[in-house]
Amino acid sequence: MLIVGLTGGIGAGKSTVARLLASHGAAVVDVDALGREIIAPGGSAVEPVLQRFGDSLRASDGGIDRPALASIVFNDADELAALNEISHPAINQLLDERVGAIAAAGGTDVVVLDMAVLVESTLGRDTHFPYEVVITVEAPSDVRLERLVERGLTAPDAKARLASQATDEQRREVADFVVGNGGGPDELADATSELWDALRRLADERAA
Repeated sequence: MLIVGLTGGIGAGKSTVARLLASHGAAVVDVDALGREIIAPGGSAVEPVLQRFGDSLRASDGGIDRPALASIVFNDADELAALNEISHPAINQLLDERVGAIAAAGGTDVVVLDMAVLVESTLGRDTHFPYEVVITVEAPSDVRLERLVERGLTAPDAKARLASQATDEQRREVADFVVGNGGGPDELADATSELWDALRRLADERAA
């Protein structure tokens, strides 16, 4: 089974590429969704987060008040690091469970881990099923900014989000494949189709 790490800056189109790969037959695990799951009601990181950041972050449903938590960690590197020390091992544990279930079920031999912070973290690496191949999705910064504003962010908030993430250059340093998404949807679909063919060849080589 080929485990693939898929990343890209906010607004680059990473999630669209993930959906296109799924349509070709890949099993996609949304790592960002796992991050939300562990601080949802009953999540494994709820109590550790409350112990570290205070019970005022407990939401009415018993989970973590995500906007309140974001306001604490978004512009404070030390607080963000403290959160990552709690959340990343919990996410990796869930990753092991999900990928293990995919392997047991069969049906595909390409698993894509869709994650925003691949470069910035050990997510998907400190696991029983680490990713072996990295894909990064890129788009010009002005295009990404426009997309974020269309989603409802203010221009200053969008710029802050862009600035807080790894750079394209940092992602390229670890990437085996780079997918450009500065054009239209048809161009992206064609590029992803070519990418899928390359991933299939790699998966077949490993299986041989």
